[in-house]
Amino acid sequence: MTENATTLENRSVAQAMWRGTLCRCPHCGKGKMFRAYLKVVDQCDVCGEELKHHRADDFPPYIAITIVGHIIIFLMLHMDMTYHVQPITYVITMIPLAIVLPLAILPSTKGAIVGLQWATRMYGFGTGQRD
Repeated sequence: MTENATTLENRSVAQAMWRGTLCRCPHCGKGKMFRAYLKVVDQCDVCGEELKHHRADDFPPYIAITIVGHIIIFLMLHMDMTYHVQPITYVITMIPLAIVLPLAILPSTKGAIVGLQWATRMYGFGTGQRD
């Protein structure tokens, strides 16, 4: 490790991930993280922190699908154990949920991953002059 790396200020992983979950800049918590549905801004419009270094790739969809899968399985088990449910009920209710829920939580999930990468200085975060 170089001497420069030991003088860097610690970043709160929990705080950065929470700010990312809220789709805000992990550094200041005020600027918007996304310019479109899942397009991360190059830099924060409030504090100027560069966010273009992120490499979230396929990890946020994996997390979103895992969370939604657990929710849907819980709902299906609960419905099956509580009521006598026809299979068409699952088709009508669970398929739309399986499509809409991942799309709804995907921006927050990606924001949390970008916040994690920023806090741990992955992929070029923290090599610039802003800390």
